[in-house]
Amino acid sequence: MNNVQEESPRDQKKNRRRFQILEIARGIIAAKGLRSLKVRDVAVAAGCSVGSVYNEFGDFDGVILTVNRETVQALTVRLRGVPAEDPIRQLYGLAETYLEFFAEHANLLRSLFEHRMEDDRPYPDDILQMVMDAFALMHAPLERVLPAADDVKVALLSRTLFSAVHGIISLGLEERMVAVPPQMLRQQVEQFIDVHLAGLGIQPAR
Repeated sequence: MNNVQEESPRDQKKNRRRFQILEIARGIIAAKGLRSLKVRDVAVAAGCSVGSVYNEFGDFDGVILTVNRETVQALTVRLRGVPAEDPIRQLYGLAETYLEFFAEHANLLRSLFEHRMEDDRPYPDDILQMVMDAFALMHAPLERVLPAADDVKVALLSRTLFSAVHGIISLGLEERMVAVPPQMLRQQVEQFIDVHLAGLGIQPAR
């Protein structure tokens, strides 16, 4: 006996509309940035009313948060794919992968950090935790190269290292300033990690 219930035509239509709204919102953010995203533009492009957008996601924050969740999930998948056999090379690989992802999805990733909730509501804990979990992927390789360090110190180092890498990349790719060519930016990130590891008494990989 098959206990799996098929979606009703109404549910299928609802899911298609939800997917369409997300794809439109993601496309606008990716192309023009979060500030260009307007609920009316999304509704018009999706062929529905503004009220329908709110019904699907609660409010417009719900649309942005869903896009942001999917962005950080995609980022985490990419970061988890970095080989972990050599912890030092893993650190370089995580930084390089973050640079590649940022270069490919700059506006989507910026949306993750730029979005502010309406009425000063707190940012959802689950997304904050997802971001912290992504940044914490540097914890394991640092723990392996610093076996004598306590867990609190390693956690702080991993957060500091990833935050610094994020800052270098984010500013380096900022078009409103003088954008750094990707290859030069990659070299700068590698040089920063060289210096950071040397300061910890760790021989850089290169």
